[in-house]
Amino acid sequence: MESKLNLNQELVAKARASAARVADDLQTFIDAHTTVTVERAVCRLLGIDGINELEAPLPNVLVDHLQENGILAGGAAYAIGNAMVETGKTPQEIAEAVSAGALNLAQLPTRSAEEVRTAIAPVVEATLSRITKNVSSRNEFLKEFGDKEGPYLYIIVATGNIYEDIIQAKAGAKQGADIIAVIRTTGQSLLDYVPYGATTEGFGGTYATQENFRLMRAALDEVGKEQGRYIRLCNYCSGLCMPEIAAMGALERLDVMLNDALYGILFRDINMQRTIIDQYFSRVINGYAGVIINTGEDNYLTTDDAITSAHTVLASQFLNEAFALRAGMREEQMGLGHAFEMDPDVENTFLYELAQAQMAREIFPKAPLKYMPPTKFMTGNIFRGHIQDALFNMVCILTGQKLQLLGMMTEAIHTPFMSDRALSIENAQYIFRTMADLGSELSFKEGGIIQSRANEVLSKATELLSEIEELGLFNTLEKGIFADVKRPKDGGKGLSGVVVKSSEYFNPFIESMKGKVAAQ
Repeated sequence: MESKLNLNQELVAKARASAARVADDLQTFIDAHTTVTVERAVCRLLGIDGINELEAPLPNVLVDHLQENGILAGGAAYAIGNAMVETGKTPQEIAEAVSAGALNLAQLPTRSAEEVRTAIAPVVEATLSRITKNVSSRNEFLKEFGDKEGPYLYIIVATGNIYEDIIQAKAGAKQGADIIAVIRTTGQSLLDYVPYGATTEGFGGTYATQENFRLMRAALDEVGKEQGRYIRLCNYCSGLCMPEIAAMGALERLDVMLNDALYGILFRDINMQRTIIDQYFSRVINGYAGVIINTGEDNYLTTDDAITSAHTVLASQFLNEAFALRAGMREEQMGLGHAFEMDPDVENTFLYELAQAQMAREIFPKAPLKYMPPTKFMTGNIFRGHIQDALFNMVCILTGQKLQLLGMMTEAIHTPFMSDRALSIENAQYIFRTMADLGSELSFKEGGIIQSRANEVLSKATELLSEIEELGLFNTLEKGIFADVKRPKDGGKGLSGVVVKSSEYFNPFIESMKGKVAAQ
């Protein structure tokens, strides 16, 4: 890619190297620990599903049983595989027996690692085959219909009722949307379990459940065939159940997942140790399933100033890239996030926004960047809001963003109507069509506002990453350097679910999935 910003490449290399050392330092911690939700994700990938008579999810029941009996450190795969050898039962039957109180996994004789691995191998292979089939199906759709060259038009549905969401999602696809994101109900990220089945009640969104994933995937395939396009499905792989939702998404062929290394720590007060461990396995799964992850740097600018703190966004993008690489993800799956969130009353902010977006594009040339619309300074004036969204769309097409979450003129008033989405899609399509090649026609003034702004942000981000490298990421988060939010290392939600691995621990899915993409 030809550089328009004359970025200092030595600073880019230095920033990337600092982020890599931060991630390497934490990878040692990650490799030594597991969590309850990592092990529940293993259970789900081994075919354990459903709820008991108390409506407790069976993966929770089994992992709680392992934790209460002091054997979770060996991992769910070891405990289940050992029980398979001893009882001849399937993982699902083992979970049901544990739930019924008919089986105590801590009281079974211990078999050798080789016997356990041999017993569990066919189940692991069956899951890998299912995910491979999903990736093949996606590839077949894209081969049949082709894929879009320009930005994907990304819209949200958020009724709380999956069946109503399906109606709105189909309407959005017919209006021209390329990605449908089903917004998750408020507070689900703080639930340490995944609800079960189709759901019809939610506040500000719809529960992320495997059945809801299945229903929406089928609906989008149906409308996609009608429209002659592949419609991508997005949901939220974050919170206390991050790896479990990644597993569910892989099993039901989701295409895009909100998945950030730091978001849950900063914005949901989830314990940083828990989150750092959970994000690793979730990204291993997403990488294998061919999912594009969306990181959440845009959220920094809702609690901090987008002009003075722009460098924290870039620093976080470098960190998210480093963590994703260590989970075996390809750069082409890293939808690194940023946002159009500067105060429109400040002079030249369009130039600053353009500089920020072009900088991200040049520093992460292979990443399908996810660009978020203006929200913080939307006022309820729908005419001004529509213009702000148009300027946002202009930056997108000028700088080659890929996942364009469309702004809504009714932002800050109500959940969008289908008509609001139609106008947003029409706005974006008009600008993308009439400015399709404008970006390649423009160059930026040498030493001008845009070049100077980009290099200033890069310089500050590099300094910040050097500071993080010296302090360590956990200490950095305690100091509130990101998003002006301070979090204690031993505080937040979910720390009790962090476990030090024992010597016999193994996770067959990390071993099988890491660094690979199914059906590639």
